Amino acid sequence: MKGVYFLISTLAILASATFLVSASDPGPLQDFCVALNDTKSAEAVFVNGKFCKDPKLVNANDFFFSGLQNARNTQNPLGSNVTAVNVDNLLGLNTLGISLARIDFAPNGLNPPHTHPRATEILVVLEGTLYVGFVTSNGDGNRLFTKVLNKGDVFVFPIGLIHFQLNVGKVNAVAFAGLSSQNPGVITIAKAVFGSQPPINPDVLAKAFQVDDNVVDYLQKQFWYDNN
Repeated sequence: MKGVYFLISTLAILASATFLVSASDPGPLQDFCVALNDTKSAEAVFVNGKFCKDPKLVNANDFFFSGLQNARNTQNPLGSNVTAVNVDNLLGLNTLGISLARIDFAPNGLNPPHTHPRATEILVVLEGTLYVGFVTSNGDGNRLFTKVLNKGDVFVFPIGLIHFQLNVGKVNAVAFAGLSSQNPGVITIAKAVFGSQPPINPDVLAKAFQVDDNVVDYLQKQFWYDNN
């Protein structure tokens, strides 16, 4: 009987471990797999959505990105600018399960409610003061967790949950975010719902948001700026 109990316990632990591993990018089976945009190469190997560059042709520049020290232009409707460093512009990130972003904010600038379907985000404030938060899932009652962050403060946004950052200071703010995926993805809620192409049937949105059709029509006609 004890042997059966031990076997069941072991299987449960292994199942939990498997779930945890599958919750992030697959682990690589080699030192690196620098992404290759030339899909016709006879030496390419397909891994994690990208083709691998021949390891013998890899060099230091494949793991290098420059320019994040410079402030970004925040003169847009949101007053913010996100500069992502992921597998699309730093090919050496392929299969490594990590990326980052610099976020610049003008006073009152907003990184609007959005989600990263494939990554947890950890944010550190370099300059300024940010009001940040995330909302939990329906099963947890859609609880809102918020915090005001100052220079040097850190906050974590769990994978897949809607979150935001707002500059509540009187000067520009800068933050850096680390993400647990080489390609975390981003879904900006307002743009996805009201700016989809083709548009979502207004009847669907009017019923979902419990508003008049004219409100939905107005929102769907807006220009939904994307700062990502």
